[in-house]
Amino acid sequence: LRHEIEEGVRFWGYEEKGELLGVMGLQHVGDVSLIRHAYVRTACQGQGIGSKLLAYLCQKATSPLLVGTWADAVWAIRFYERHGFRLVTPQEKDRLLQKYWRIPLRQVETSVVLADEKWFEEVSTSES
Repeated sequence: LRHEIEEGVRFWGYEEKGELLGVMGLQHVGDVSLIRHAYVRTACQGQGIGSKLLAYLCQKATSPLLVGTWADAVWAIRFYERHGFRLVTPQEKDRLLQKYWRIPLRQVETSVVLADEKWFEEVSTSES
C-alpha cells in the first residue's frame, strides 16, 4: 500500500476492540475522487462495516466520486449500487479508466466504473 499512499490515497479503517475489520481509501485525482481498495474481513461482511466506511468517505469527498472494480465482481457492483452509485456506459468507462487510473489495457477491458449522482449531474450539466 506504500505506492498507493505515495500516489495520494488516504485510508480509513473500521475497528472494534482494537481489531481492524475494514479499510477503504479515497484519492483525489483532478476533478474527481476515487474510492480505492475497499476491503472488509470475510467473517465481518454483511454487518454494515463497508456501508459505514463508504458513507464516511462520501461525506469527506468534495468532488464527484468514481469507483472502479472488476466486471465479474457482481457483489461489489451491487454494494455500490445499493449506495446510490450507477454504472457508466462502456464508452465512458474506457475514457474514465484511462484518465484517472493507471492500469493496463487488459484490466480496462475487464473492469467497470460506477459513479455517484454528483458525477452524473455534472456530466448532464456540461452536455446541456
